[in-house]
Amino acid sequence: MTRKRVAILISGRGSNMSALIEAAEAPDYPAEIVGVFSNRAAAPGLAIAASHGIATAVLAQSRFPSRDMFEDVMTQTLESWDVDIVCLAGFMRILGVDFVNHWAGRMINIHPSLLPLYKGLNTHALALADGATTHGCTVHFVTPGLDEGVLILQAQVPVLPGDTPEILADRVLVQEHRIYPEALRLLASGQISVSS
Repeated sequence: MTRKRVAILISGRGSNMSALIEAAEAPDYPAEIVGVFSNRAAAPGLAIAASHGIATAVLAQSRFPSRDMFEDVMTQTLESWDVDIVCLAGFMRILGVDFVNHWAGRMINIHPSLLPLYKGLNTHALALADGATTHGCTVHFVTPGLDEGVLILQAQVPVLPGDTPEILADRVLVQEHRIYPEALRLLASGQISVSS
C-alpha cells in the first residue's frame, strides 16, 4: 500500500491535528502525516507534531506584502514535503482562490457546524442563539467559497439544556476527532473524490 502524504495546516493547539496523527500511526491507515504548517509561531500544535518526528514550518503572513506571496511560499513548503493531500485543522486564515484551486480536490477542512448551517466563526454561540436542538461538525472539500465545498462526513450532537458555547464546543470536538480521521481515510484510499 502506498500511503498518501498529508500536510496539516494549523493556527493553534492542533487537537484535530493530533487526532489525524494518531490515526495515521496505524499500519493499515492509507495516509501518513509528513508535515505541519502554521501561520503562528506560538501554535502549541507545532511542538506536538515535532514530538512525533513530523516536519514543521512556520510562516507569518504579516511578513509578506500580499496574501498571494504568502500562499506561494506556503505552496512551495507543502510541495517540498511532496504532499498529496492538505488538511486544514483550525487554520485561521481565509485562503485565496489561487491557493485553493491549486489544491482542488486534495484539500479538506473540519468545520464545527452541520453545514450549510453556521458558516464562518462562532458556530456554537449561533446554534444556541437559534435554539437549535442538534448541532455538530462537518468535514468538507475546500473551495474558494467559505465553507461551501462538497460535504464528506457529518456528525450530530444534541444541544442540551444549560449548554454554553464552551460546553457545546467540547461535545462537538469529540465528534470532530472521530470523523476527521475517517474522512481523510476515505480520501486517501480513493473511496471518495470531489466529484463523487
